[in-house]
Amino acid sequence: MKVSQAPVWNRETLQRSPLFAPLHPLLDEIGADDFPSVQEINGLLAALYPPVTVQNGKRLRFVAQQPGKLRFEDQYEPRCYLKGEVQTRSNNLHDLFNSLVWMTFPKTKAILNARHYDAMLKGRASGNTSRGSVRDVNTLFDESGVIVVYSDKELAYQLRGFKWKELFWHRREQASAGLKFYIFGHALYEKALQPYVGMTGQGLLLATKPVFFDWPLDIQLAHLDGILAEDLVAQNNFRSTRDLAPVPLLGIPGWDANNEFEAFYDNTQYFRSGRRN
Repeated sequence: MKVSQAPVWNRETLQRSPLFAPLHPLLDEIGADDFPSVQEINGLLAALYPPVTVQNGKRLRFVAQQPGKLRFEDQYEPRCYLKGEVQTRSNNLHDLFNSLVWMTFPKTKAILNARHYDAMLKGRASGNTSRGSVRDVNTLFDESGVIVVYSDKELAYQLRGFKWKELFWHRREQASAGLKFYIFGHALYEKALQPYVGMTGQGLLLATKPVFFDWPLDIQLAHLDGILAEDLVAQNNFRSTRDLAPVPLLGIPGWDANNEFEAFYDNTQYFRSGRRN
């Protein structure tokens, strides 16, 4: 039997990177030397208060992945919803980041799981095996989502309108003060280990008051988790991938050394013009 080898683990690099800021409180609690085991992550989970639960009230825990063809109840999303068990591979960065996002945004993750489960139940009852638009947008945000918080509507309009150079360079000071970005997608965190030009997130924009930006990080994260979960529950919200706005992550001021130079924003292969008004 082949034993998977743990990826290189460098906690300090993640703690220094602004891309991993939402995970910094948890990273501070993880050992610096060895790749975190599922047991260590479950220990971190058990220490959280209030306890993390899925939508039906079951306490969350991370369990070994079950191989082979599975009955409906044992598949990833149904098992998570019904039992609170998140199938997690050992020595796997993708699954590690998924577990850390669960602990950082527990209410939002629980709602996404419930939406998946509900859509799967409806598809099963109707005999429709296609994923559908709701599961598509859930998956896109879960894997590649970025929470974009703004207090100035004009900044949000520019982001939605693909006015990248105007937003991130000509209005750099205002953007730094009135916009904040939090990576949500666990696949995006995996990519952020080796950032590259072309790296793009799918932004979900949330309006807030300016005082939000003065709050400590843990208060910001808890507040965002609550209002985002409420937004996802609201009927007719978040039904299509068009509800998300592309965000070229390396253009965010402070997220990459190259964007300290104006010419960086002239790369139209990365900072593309939009197809919508």
